[in-house]
Amino acid sequence: MMRSPLLDAPIAPMLFRLAWPTLLAMGATMFVAIAETSYVGALGTPALAGLALVFPMAMLQQMLSNGAMGGGVSSSIARALGARDEESAGALAFHATLIGLCAGVFFSAIIFLFGDPIYRALGGRGAELTEALAYSHVFALGVLGIWMTNTFVSVLRGGGDMRSPSLAMLVAAVVQIAVGGALGLGLGPFPRWGMAGVASGQTVAFIGVALFLLFRITRENARVRLTFRGQRISRAMFADILRVGALACVSPVQSVATVLVLTKLVSFFGVEALAGYGIGARLEFLLTPFAFAFGVACIPMVGMAMGAHEVGRARRVAWTGATIAAICLGAIGFFFAIFPDLWAVHFTNDAGVLQATRDYLRWTGPAYPFFGFGMCLFFASQGAGRVLGPVLSSTLRLATIAGGGAIATALGAPLWVMFALVGLALVLYGLATGASVYFTRWGPPAPAGPKRRRAT
Repeated sequence: MMRSPLLDAPIAPMLFRLAWPTLLAMGATMFVAIAETSYVGALGTPALAGLALVFPMAMLQQMLSNGAMGGGVSSSIARALGARDEESAGALAFHATLIGLCAGVFFSAIIFLFGDPIYRALGGRGAELTEALAYSHVFALGVLGIWMTNTFVSVLRGGGDMRSPSLAMLVAAVVQIAVGGALGLGLGPFPRWGMAGVASGQTVAFIGVALFLLFRITRENARVRLTFRGQRISRAMFADILRVGALACVSPVQSVATVLVLTKLVSFFGVEALAGYGIGARLEFLLTPFAFAFGVACIPMVGMAMGAHEVGRARRVAWTGATIAAICLGAIGFFFAIFPDLWAVHFTNDAGVLQATRDYLRWTGPAYPFFGFGMCLFFASQGAGRVLGPVLSSTLRLATIAGGGAIATALGAPLWVMFALVGLALVLYGLATGASVYFTRWGPPAPAGPKRRRAT
């Protein structure tokens, strides 16, 4: 097996080379979200409210299967390839497929069977609950496709292939927009299925892409080939993936909890404050792909370096990627902190909402470099198989907002204090993640494959 160029190429240029396809795919995903929201908006206000109820569950599936468990898959495979153990890499791909299959079936059943009580607990009633369930029941059928797609994408990324997954996601975006619009709004000869039709776009797209990627990674010339023949279930293989992926799943759950807690706290200040927070937070959502793209690029580079026992290079990759992400997010964050109206006026002309948006961006914009820094290091830590510190840093962010927000609300603090608390939480998250990586020893990870067991 030839030595991978990811182990020898200059770090920064290679990170940019690996990151840009993911950034392009993430951009397409955001465009899908905008298109789907416009379709639902055409169906009426109850439909929009229903989509808001389903959105946390839908986003959680992507975050768990792609950034969390997917990072564990990519990390394990990259470390195996770094150790020049293609046999173990293929076996890890098989075990990752089983994990994705089980998780997809589990979450599909949860959403289908318990969607009603979940959405009621979030405040759904009447027409909006009906619309939420119409979307959710069809979306549940596609959850397995989401998990299998992101599992196969993670297998490819573990081998250093970023272009194939990104191309697949671009195709999925086109299919989702076309099918969701046609069946949701009844365009041309297609029936008007409303929310069920909009959800059909996502279901059809991800099931189709999952089948394409399955074909892609089972070919004989695949960098990491998935095969089912002659495979044996190995607890060591499951453990190698899950010790990173399962722990990493805690982070997106905490991120969703942070959003829910913050939304509830800001809602006490009235509709204008809540709307301003929503507009400001949307910028953070649009900036996340920059950190995600460089973070995902770090995983195979760090993982292969760890597998080759080149810990120094692995750390240099992590710090370089985090610095690039911090610069990218920091430049945009500081710009809109200085000129917040250049963002806010695209969404509202209401004076109260504009002021709330200005306050949010002025207090949180300067903290965006810390957010990008911490997020990129989280992914790099997945590549090293050391994610406990970054996960605890995410816990610190949640605790800061929940605890500090409760105190601020009890004392009757003004709205800007709440937004300043958000900025402080981002700064603490970035610093704590950096400290955890700095002080955590990155040594050779526990062996997973048969060849590496014989070497111990």
